[in-house]
Amino acid sequence: MSVLEKTVREPVAPAPPRGRRTTAWLLTAGLVAGLVVLVPVAAGTGAYPVPVGDVFASVLHRSGLGGGELDRIAESVLWNVRFPRIALALLVGASLGCAGALMQGVFGNPLAEPGVIGVSSGAAVGAVAAIALGLNFAGNWTVPVLAFVAGLSTVLLVYGMSRSGGRTEVVTLILTGIAVNAFAGALIGLFLFFADTAAINQITFWQLGSLSQATWPKVLAVLPCAALGLTVAPLYARRLDLLALGERPARHLGVDVERLRIVLVLVIALLTAAAVSVSGIIGFVGLVVPHLLRMAAGPGHRFLLPGSALLGALVLLAADLIARTVAEPAELPLGVLTALLGSPFFFWLLRRTRRRQGGWA
Repeated sequence: MSVLEKTVREPVAPAPPRGRRTTAWLLTAGLVAGLVVLVPVAAGTGAYPVPVGDVFASVLHRSGLGGGELDRIAESVLWNVRFPRIALALLVGASLGCAGALMQGVFGNPLAEPGVIGVSSGAAVGAVAAIALGLNFAGNWTVPVLAFVAGLSTVLLVYGMSRSGGRTEVVTLILTGIAVNAFAGALIGLFLFFADTAAINQITFWQLGSLSQATWPKVLAVLPCAALGLTVAPLYARRLDLLALGERPARHLGVDVERLRIVLVLVIALLTAAAVSVSGIIGFVGLVVPHLLRMAAGPGHRFLLPGSALLGALVLLAADLIARTVAEPAELPLGVLTALLGSPFFFWLLRRTRRRQGGWA
């Protein structure tokens, strides 16, 4: 095989500067350390407090490594309520963070987020339809199943409608996603119009986003999709770095741009649909998290993709801890809290982008 053939088949992105690599390693270590500290704190904090030492003792006891068994109430609170919720927060946050980084890489726009291609609104239509029509073919799983299927189907519809001549233009994909989002919003409005009061309350609660219904079965349902998406995403880091140079240069360097977009849009849909199906709509995580890391360590996707998963998990776990403790005994909707914190950041991001470009054209 010639050197030219190797270059075409195995595109190579330029290595990041040494300073940025050091920053990336430091950020990774900091994020991991943050998770190690926050997980036991979140497990022990709540209406029924459990000391952090007892949390570790219970984990060691369940693992057969020593420790000691706690009283029945503390064990039940930890293993039936707190740990499933923490695990779900980590999976949902990692999925949304990584999906946001992929989305911004595919679209070449730091203001892009997974909802642009219709996955969140499509999942909402599925969930709202299940609640408003009183569907119960899968028991407690009916709403998550329909939300996941509808979200994934919506993305496939958007991508199919935006293709022309065997290619998909980014602008066409965005505009198609906007149109489908508007149509999904209209469908949700119709379901709300015909739903009874109980269904409207349930729909409203789902749309606000929450992890209060976390269970181990829901964790196991999200885990395969999250694991697959989070494993596949870093494999395309170098191709995304080359795509950042522009479509034409990327093609000259051996990147099959159309195939790359198809695969990554499916990965984005898988990660986002799985997360939204069990948590409801949680906005701004996929927008804010990748941009923060990009400002700190540069645009290289070899760090940005796994880093966004780690920071997304950390941010959502912290947000969920705040949501369930700041207004005890009540609980703030998680989606409302992330929107309250994310909206000012988004406005600042727009202002910053405008200053850099010298004003909008």
